[in-house]
Amino acid sequence: MLDAGVAQDAVGAAWFSNVRQGQMEAQNSIRGQCALTAMGFGGLPIFNVENACASSSSGVYQAYAALKAGLFDVVLVAGTEKMFYPEKRQAMMEAFFGGTDIHEMQNTWNGLQSIGAGIGPEQEIGGDWKQQSFFMDVYASLARMHMKLYGTTQEQIAFAAAKNHTHSALNPLAQYNTPMTLQEVLQTPTIAWPLTRAMCAPISDGAAAAVLCNENGLKQLNRARAVRIRGMGVSSTVHRAAQALESHCVALAASRAYSAAGISAKEINVVEVHDASSFAEILQIENLGLCARGEGGPFTASGSTSLGGQCPVNVSGGLVSKGHPIAATGLIQMHELVTQLRGEAGARQVNGARIAVAENGGGFIRIEDAAAVVTVLDRA
Repeated sequence: MLDAGVAQDAVGAAWFSNVRQGQMEAQNSIRGQCALTAMGFGGLPIFNVENACASSSSGVYQAYAALKAGLFDVVLVAGTEKMFYPEKRQAMMEAFFGGTDIHEMQNTWNGLQSIGAGIGPEQEIGGDWKQQSFFMDVYASLARMHMKLYGTTQEQIAFAAAKNHTHSALNPLAQYNTPMTLQEVLQTPTIAWPLTRAMCAPISDGAAAAVLCNENGLKQLNRARAVRIRGMGVSSTVHRAAQALESHCVALAASRAYSAAGISAKEINVVEVHDASSFAEILQIENLGLCARGEGGPFTASGSTSLGGQCPVNVSGGLVSKGHPIAATGLIQMHELVTQLRGEAGARQVNGARIAVAENGGGFIRIEDAAAVVTVLDRA
C-alpha cells in the first residue's frame, strides 16, 4: 500500500489467499478477516481464496474480474503462508497430500510410476506414497516420461536448477542466495530420480500483496508506477492421455491469456514459471510456447532462459531457490515481474523488459496441475 501510495480507506475490497493455516493452526475459515481486521480494515468485503499453489494468482484473477466489472475501483490482494513448523514435522509433510485427490492417491501413484518405465534406475511400482515426498515423486515421474518421449536429460534439468540458484544470488528476497554449478546441483542427494535436492523447491514461509485498480482508481494513485494486467487465462485439469502434452492445462491457460492480451509468445521478454521442481520449468516453458514441444531441455541448456538470454526465465531464482510459500507464490512471481517492468531489479534486471508472463500451477490431479493461472503484464 505504501508502494502504491494508497490509503487504507480507499481499498474497496480484499482477497486473501492461504492454504495451510487451517490444517496447521486449526484456523479453518475467516483467515482473511482475522488477518486484515487485525490491520485495521473494517466493513469492506473480504474474500478468502484457497486454490492450492495457485491461490494468490486466483485471487488476482477474481479481483481483476471485479475491477473490470466496475464493482470496485481499488482493491487489495494478499497471499501468505506459514509452512515451516519444526515441532510439527509429520503434519508439515502430510499437509502436502491435500494438494491432490486424497481418495485417489494410490491410483495416482501407481499410474505415475509406470509412465516413464525403463528410464533411469528401476522404480518400485505401487510403493508406499505415504513414506515419500509425494509431489517430488510426481514431478520425477513426469520427468522420466519426458525423457522417454523427447530425450530430455538429467543434465538439462540440472542446468535449469543451477541457472536459478545463480539468479537467486542477485535477489535479496530469495530464501537461498548461493550460486550453484551444474555439477554441484547433480551432486546434491537424490530425492526421486532424476531429481536431486537442488532441483526441488524448499519448505518456505512468505507473503506478498498487491494493490489493483481500474482506470478510475488509477486517478487516485501514482500512474508513473503502474503496471498493467494485459490479460489472464485460467484452467483446470484436462481429461487427456499422459503423453498428450499439447493439451496440457497450462497450455490452455496460456492460450487464453495470450488471446486476452493480444500477444504471441514471441513478444514475451521475461517469465516467471512454477518450478516446484526444475523439470517443471522445462515443461512449462514448452506449455507457454517459449520453445517447441520437447525442446525445453535443449532450449534451457543453450542459455536462452538465463539472464541475458533470449527470454530469461525465473531471474528471481524461481521456486527452487527463491522459495515456494504455497499461497503466496503467485503474487511473489508477479512482484518480481512488476519489479522487472519498472526497471528496478538491479543486478538481475532484464534489459528492455516490456511484456512479462507469470505461470502459476496449483495441486495435481491424475496427470497434471489441478489449477493453472497465466498472467500477462506490461508497462502501459
